Amino acid sequence: MNRRIITISREFGSGGRSIGKQLAERLGYKYYDKELIDKLVEKTGYDKKVIEKEGEYAPGKNIFAYAFVGRTIDGMSVSDYLWKEQREMILEIAEKENCVIVGRCADYILRDRKDVLNVYIHADKEFRAKRIVELYGESDEKPVKRLEDKDAKRAVNYRYYTDRKWGMSQNYHIALDSGVLGMDKCVEMILSALSC
Repeated sequence: MNRRIITISREFGSGGRSIGKQLAERLGYKYYDKELIDKLVEKTGYDKKVIEKEGEYAPGKNIFAYAFVGRTIDGMSVSDYLWKEQREMILEIAEKENCVIVGRCADYILRDRKDVLNVYIHADKEFRAKRIVELYGESDEKPVKRLEDKDAKRAVNYRYYTDRKWGMSQNYHIALDSGVLGMDKCVEMILSALSC
């Protein structure tokens, strides 16, 4: 069976976004990452920074952080509302076009589809720290601390909305170490797996 949707979950700094973009270009697929944020801004009217933060990162480094966020009378927080809207958007996109979707729990949201290939990109901290210094000019904070903070908040957000552990191999069809394999090899391996 040919897979027409690729989801990419990734550790911060591992190059998952770059790999996803290369895949989309090579395949002629639509690419969704920041584009989902822009669509959510348009749909919900929320500020882009709020969506960037609330849509993929937990309010703290453990699951109990969600207990202390503000909620409306119907019990929903801003994060819950954005999750609902984001989920609907991802489901709609998957119905209409071939695409690569980075992050946003897309692997979980599309878990029942047979035409999806779920990929997890990771690398060791040294590789990722060096990469974010080169890419983002990291200087204010120690890069390893920033990696740990972002990954911890992604993991908690993933756990809260999916009841799964982020990064567990059972959640994905392929897990690739971009620090060992390199970006280009990761792209080639994913392309090879598409026809499975």
